[in-house]
Amino acid sequence: MAHRQLTRLRARYRLTPWWVRVLAVYAASRVVTTLILLAYAAAQPANAWTGASPGYADFASMWDGHWYFIIAVAGYPSDLPVTDSGAIGENAWAFMPVYPLLVRALMFLTGLPFDVLAVAVSVGAGAGAALVFERLMRLVLPPHAVMFSVVLFCVAPLSPILQVAYAESLHLLLLVSALSLLVRRRYVWMLPVVAVASLTRPSGLALALALAVHVVVRWARRRREPFPRGEAAAATGVAVFSGVMGFAWPALAWLGTGRLTAYTDTELAWRAPYVGEQHLVPFAAWPQAAQWWFGRLGLPGDSPVGVLVLLLVVALFAAALFTPAVRRLGVDLRIWVGSYALYLLAVFFPQSSTFRLLVPLFPLLGVVALPRSPWYRIAAVAVAIAGQVGWVHIAWWVDGYDWTPP
Repeated sequence: MAHRQLTRLRARYRLTPWWVRVLAVYAASRVVTTLILLAYAAAQPANAWTGASPGYADFASMWDGHWYFIIAVAGYPSDLPVTDSGAIGENAWAFMPVYPLLVRALMFLTGLPFDVLAVAVSVGAGAGAALVFERLMRLVLPPHAVMFSVVLFCVAPLSPILQVAYAESLHLLLLVSALSLLVRRRYVWMLPVVAVASLTRPSGLALALALAVHVVVRWARRRREPFPRGEAAAATGVAVFSGVMGFAWPALAWLGTGRLTAYTDTELAWRAPYVGEQHLVPFAAWPQAAQWWFGRLGLPGDSPVGVLVLLLVVALFAAALFTPAVRRLGVDLRIWVGSYALYLLAVFFPQSSTFRLLVPLFPLLGVVALPRSPWYRIAAVAVAIAGQVGWVHIAWWVDGYDWTPP
């Protein structure tokens, strides 16, 4: 009897449309994540953004959500704030416009408040991202791993970001769509997706690098995989367009403020509490951060240990891209992972929000999904959910003075 019921359940599962299965997984994962967030909201003391024990929407709109709220209701400042030392202070130009302006449009149409609509946009975009992710993984993974990769996507340690007032969820939808189009060789269709994605979260330059490498690889392999002139021209055009879009927001910040370096100066304001006021020097931030973080462990400031550990991690990550398991993802997704990682090394200062900045490396979840053992999969989900609790505790929940922003 039990075997017969199991057979019926399997048959019913196979007959269920793929999108229903994905949305069911996404909905179940949102229940788990919502319970985690509500538990922390109930214990949340009064802080700079909310009173004690805030409701879900208020709790989900803290941190950068407040900057998006400012942009949605007041736009961007024409005069940049200046610190006592004369440097540019933190301001709204660090945050790109697509997400807050979309929420603002919905506020106008519905009359609902920012926090409710911001969370709704994020949840909806997260569902869309899960659907497109399933289609993308179907192109590169064996059938047995596709649905489990979706499970991991939905329960990943940073998956609470899919239901808070942050732009990551919307950007993830756009990025998964762009990569899916890239793998399918639908280059022209990438143009509008890249344009919107580049004004949602910083990604244009990373996509430009990935597309440039993609063109080189396809040209080198043209005898095995034909690379018609039309496709070559389209792919090259999208690469150039992505590079232009990578500089679009800094250019708009310049036009809006009259200061050529308004955007980069604004971004540097967030690293000043760690290493002081700095100029933007590509690839300098990670060695600086390595020294700073290991200095907190008691090592002397001139100790090379931090930089050596950084170099080891970078070398291991690069080597991992050529392992058989990662190669299962295909060359295009590996190019993206490597390009985005290089972009992070070039421009970002690693601190607690770096976990969130690693979200675009999501194709690697396909590698984690490959083993078929049920016990492995149960353990992987349990570890991921534990990671959610850890991230919310370390980065989202505010417990007194908090220097670990999400």
